[in-house]
Amino acid sequence: MRDISYRVALGGIVSALCLVTMFLAGVIPALYLLLPGIAGILLMIIAVEVNIPWAFLTYLAVSLLSLIITFDKEAALIFIMFFGHYPIVRFYIQKIPLRLIRLAVKLILFNICIIGYFYVTVYIFGLDEMLDEFSDFGRYGAYIMLGISNFIFLVYDLDLDVMYRLYKKRLLPRFKRKR
Repeated sequence: MRDISYRVALGGIVSALCLVTMFLAGVIPALYLLLPGIAGILLMIIAVEVNIPWAFLTYLAVSLLSLIITFDKEAALIFIMFFGHYPIVRFYIQKIPLRLIRLAVKLILFNICIIGYFYVTVYIFGLDEMLDEFSDFGRYGAYIMLGISNFIFLVYDLDLDVMYRLYKKRLLPRFKRKR
């Protein structure tokens, strides 16, 4: 019984922290991409501490609540379509033995999510401003932006690796002693 209460409590705390970061994305619009990324890093704690299915359950709760209570629906959408599930799915991708195949799977997943995010944002939510932004770069504006976003993704993936190692080596031993 204590185990399930620990899972629920940790899931609730991480969900609350994720929702605060998602709420801040509406308050500080310049950080609408950074804050969902931080919320995704917080979900990684659930995957490490409890298990991956519990992390997906927490991701679903945060996704639904962020659509309902946050101001910035675009930040909520990018969290739902990429930043929320990628840190969790990454645990499965990291098990692929060959580094080149692992990198290819990560890039394919990222590009599917980002292109899906673009089409949902433009054609379902009707935010045509994104199309105007791409036209500023000329004929190849969308490809340039996709290339830049792939580079930023690789930096984010490296950041996830650093955060995972930091949590496992520095923070987790301190918490294990206090339990």
